[in-house]
Amino acid sequence: MKRVMIYKRFERFWHWMQALLVILLAVTGFSIHFHWNLMEFETAVFLHKVFAWCFVILIAFAIFWHFTTGEWRQYLPTRKGLGAQIRYYLLDIFKGRPHPVKKTQLSKLNPLQAATYLGLKILVIPVLVTSGFLYYYYNDWHIVGIESWSLAPVALIHTVAAFAMIAFMFAHIYLTTTGTTPLSNLKAMVTGWEEVEEA
Repeated sequence: MKRVMIYKRFERFWHWMQALLVILLAVTGFSIHFHWNLMEFETAVFLHKVFAWCFVILIAFAIFWHFTTGEWRQYLPTRKGLGAQIRYYLLDIFKGRPHPVKKTQLSKLNPLQAATYLGLKILVIPVLVTSGFLYYYYNDWHIVGIESWSLAPVALIHTVAAFAMIAFMFAHIYLTTTGTTPLSNLKAMVTGWEEVEEA
């Protein structure tokens, strides 16, 4: 085993800031949608808008970083090792067997992670952000000629996408514990360093 820098500083910042913003957006969003008594409705709407704009700005920086550093290649889907990775999560992990795909500096994600994160980045997050802005700027729909649209489907799509994001987050937290030790993946995302097998 050798200790290598897997996660760069911006990558760690982006990861933790995104997690924080998703949590804050969920709390304020569900306060609005389900009328939780955590805060006043107007406060929840205002904070949700602020956190949404912070999320969009973070996404813009992340896209820039991914493309200027070449890290976007981490998300290219592959079928190589996909079946073994699915089998690992469904069966082999419970038998104490090792991960079928080894993490390296050039390949941080296993095939299932790459496909999942790609789907999150090109489907769930764009749907969440687009429906959120359509929802928030409902009174301005006439400016772009979509005033005949119904708000109900937009709200439903936004809520479904929010639940998908939260489901991803819970699965992500659980899978974080499947490293060499239950906290090794978490430690790597805090420090950037991880113990990997030598080639």
